[in-house]
Amino acid sequence: MSTEARIIAEIEALKVNDLDTQDLYREVCTILFFRYGITPTANKLYQYVRKGSMSAPAEALARFWSDLREKSRVRIEHPDLPDGLKAAAGELVASLWSQAQAGAQEGLAVFRQEAQERVTNSQQSCEAADQARVAVQTEMNQTREALREAEERILQLERNLAAESARTQSLEQQLDAAGRQQIALEAALAEARKDYSAELEKSRLELRRTEERLAANEKRALMEIDHERQMTMKAQRELQLLRNSSLENEAQLRIELADSNAELADTRQKLGVADGKQDELRATNKTQIEELAAFRLTLARQDTQLALLQREIELAQTASKQLQESIASKSAIPKVPRRNRKV
Repeated sequence: MSTEARIIAEIEALKVNDLDTQDLYREVCTILFFRYGITPTANKLYQYVRKGSMSAPAEALARFWSDLREKSRVRIEHPDLPDGLKAAAGELVASLWSQAQAGAQEGLAVFRQEAQERVTNSQQSCEAADQARVAVQTEMNQTREALREAEERILQLERNLAAESARTQSLEQQLDAAGRQQIALEAALAEARKDYSAELEKSRLELRRTEERLAANEKRALMEIDHERQMTMKAQRELQLLRNSSLENEAQLRIELADSNAELADTRQKLGVADGKQDELRATNKTQIEELAAFRLTLARQDTQLALLQREIELAQTASKQLQESIASKSAIPKVPRRNRKV
């Protein structure tokens, strides 16, 4: 508290005592002069007290100085002492009083200086405390700002976590759909393998039967051709025998020769028919070979389709595995709890 504030506080405390105006002004003069070392004036007294007219502080101030001078004068009253000694003794006592008062003033000055130093130190302490308070307030503001930013980051993390949770849920739905698709593809593959195996076994059986029929037809055609060749050779041998017969039987031979020629023509006709059958069998064999080649091409296409279907299943399994790994990695994100903090 400053000196002016302390003076005002003490004067207000005097006003509470309900003193007379002159007594109040005299007490104020005493406080100013003896306690604070301030020379009182009428204007200053009126500024502090503000009671009565302007002549009241002047009158009180005059009486204060008169009382002070009267008290500072020392009188020696003794009937046996001469007047000169009384005056000398009075002057000596006054001198001692003046010296004592000067010493008191010096002590008061020292006390005032120490008090001023204490006040200065207190003011410096107050200023340091104010600076510390400002620093603490600044730090608190920074802490509040950091807390606000941390809460904003927590909110952002919670929003990101919600988005990641939604994305994870979507990925799980996609994974379930991919799993169902994989199961359907595996069922389709199993059915295709079953149909393919049945069709392949049926085709192999048909091919084996066709090959057996071709071999039988070829064997039969070869047997018929060989039989016709044997018949032709037999006819030629018989014709040769007829030519070597005697001339006497020439007519008979000619008849037999005609018969033989007719039989030979018939044999040749049969041989032509056998050659035609052989050509027909060859054509049939060629057609069956072409059908077998087409069937083998169909089988190759089915093998290609089966390989493509297996490749699609492998790709679906790979995508399913990647989705599971992605879901596992997203599920590993720690949840950040939100805290409501008050500063």
